[in-house]
Amino acid sequence: MGRPLSLRDSLPGLGRLARRFWPYVRRERALITVSMFALYAEIGMRLLEPWPLKWVLDRIAAVTRHRGPRLPVLDALDPATLLAVSALAVIVFAGLRALAAYYNTVGFALIGNRVLTAVRNELYGQLQRLSLSFHNRARSGDLLLRVTGDVGFLQDVAVTGLLPLLANALTLVGMAAVMLWLNAPLTLIALATGPLFWVSTARLSRRIRETARRQRQQEGAMAATAAESIGAVKVIHALSLEGTFAQAFTGQSRKNLATGVRATRLSAALERTVDLLIAIATAAVLWFGARSALRGAMTPGDLVVFLAYLKNAFRPVRDFVKYTGRLAKASAAGERVLDLLDRTPDVRDLPGAVPAPALRGAVRFDGVGFCYEPGQPALEAIDCEVEAGQHVALVGPSGSGKSTFVSFILRLYDPTAGRVLIDGRDIREYTLASLRAQASVVLQDSLLFAATIQDNIAYGAPGASREAIEAAARLANAHAFVEALPQGYDTIVGERGVTLSNGQRQRIAIARAAVRRAPLLILDEPTVGLDGENERAVIEALERLAEGRTTFLITHDLQLAARADVILYLEAGRVRERGTHAELLQTDGRYALLYHLQTAGGARGPDPQPSHAATT
Repeated sequence: MGRPLSLRDSLPGLGRLARRFWPYVRRERALITVSMFALYAEIGMRLLEPWPLKWVLDRIAAVTRHRGPRLPVLDALDPATLLAVSALAVIVFAGLRALAAYYNTVGFALIGNRVLTAVRNELYGQLQRLSLSFHNRARSGDLLLRVTGDVGFLQDVAVTGLLPLLANALTLVGMAAVMLWLNAPLTLIALATGPLFWVSTARLSRRIRETARRQRQQEGAMAATAAESIGAVKVIHALSLEGTFAQAFTGQSRKNLATGVRATRLSAALERTVDLLIAIATAAVLWFGARSALRGAMTPGDLVVFLAYLKNAFRPVRDFVKYTGRLAKASAAGERVLDLLDRTPDVRDLPGAVPAPALRGAVRFDGVGFCYEPGQPALEAIDCEVEAGQHVALVGPSGSGKSTFVSFILRLYDPTAGRVLIDGRDIREYTLASLRAQASVVLQDSLLFAATIQDNIAYGAPGASREAIEAAARLANAHAFVEALPQGYDTIVGERGVTLSNGQRQRIAIARAAVRRAPLLILDEPTVGLDGENERAVIEALERLAEGRTTFLITHDLQLAARADVILYLEAGRVRERGTHAELLQTDGRYALLYHLQTAGGARGPDPQPSHAATT
């Protein structure tokens, strides 16, 4: 019988997967040894199972002369005893085979699950390591499908597809050897269908593989659309876009359905083709084998054993065909997993990076430039120096590069030109974890996690005591409203903190930054969208938080910026003006014009005086 296209030939991605995951497999050497022993035992029992039937048939047919293997001890038994021994042997062989199959199935399943659990963990860690440049381009739903769906599919196929194929392939080798020993001419007749198997499998497997890859990509697009719409459900409801997004998702779903149907049809066509070829091979063996038995060239028992082996030997062929579609999908899923695992993060610990010491917080930008896309600079020739403990406000039109500017301090991006230094040393010489541990961040839309309020604050400093958490909440003007909640600090907030108001979320975020006790503080539009009462509470908390820290404040509120020690006015990726509030008003430049426009529109009172004690 012919063999179909090998896994590596028909599904090249599986070979790449095996090489990539081999280090994980090696860790399971002991379990692999036990499982392989059980597998070989199962194969041995499969080879023995047809023989009791041969003994009985040959005795019933009263064959006195025959060719082939004989056991004198069985010839000496009377018919009744031989029948009893044969019946018992059927039970014993089947029982031992079942026991061996149980252990090798469980063993290989454990290996597959352990290996792919480790792969999923590595994949999740890799997603955390990949830079913002990657995540800005990627779609979160597609990434989620890779971590859960693609790895889960590989896990399922490894247990339900690859492992049975391995067992049956080894069974095929053993049975082919015994068949050649029993009757070489009949074995060659069976093998004559090999070229037909090869042609049919090669032709259809390639089309199945291409269809499966396209289907997996479509599933990723569907997951991305679903995640995007669920994440923006409030906006969708507000704009009455339910029908629009439902129509987009339905269109993608129909495309995926059509692709899935095509894959099913191809797989079914391949299975039925192989079934027909197997029937042709079996009929040829039956015809020539029966004629040989009638001539006395082989016993009826030999023919029955040969046909039983032939049936079992064809099982791997059927399984190759049966699992072609699943293995093709596994190959496509594996390619998507490896695409992430093999990516090198743009921002990573460089060779020789050392843990950062306790930083004072003096920051210097030395000729820093950056491009998100080649030829489109986001920042150009940024030179500025900030003393430790100084408070800096970054102002300017939207898209001028303010958020990109502060991202360099955390090494969320690396500059494409120049360097950033803290305390006189290039921050790329430090490990990422040790650098970021010394910076606190409060964003415009501060994200809270679906956990207790205590946990959300403690994320700023894992292991912080309850006393430290409550002290940080008091500093952030959050303690009073937290205590008023039903479970106090043990109250669980909804995903992204939706069960709290904007002002409450912002004060929890300030408490999270406060408990960190970091020398660097980054504030990105921390008061936008707050009403007067919450804004006053947040500003008061921020002033306390910034005390003694080097602080960078991004804001469009120039009355808030006026309190800083230094103001940087950015426009088109360059620092156009710098100085104190009073100095910039005297120069009568862009900052002064913007400030007067703001205050003329109903502003918030007289010009504030710069204060070193106030951060914002």
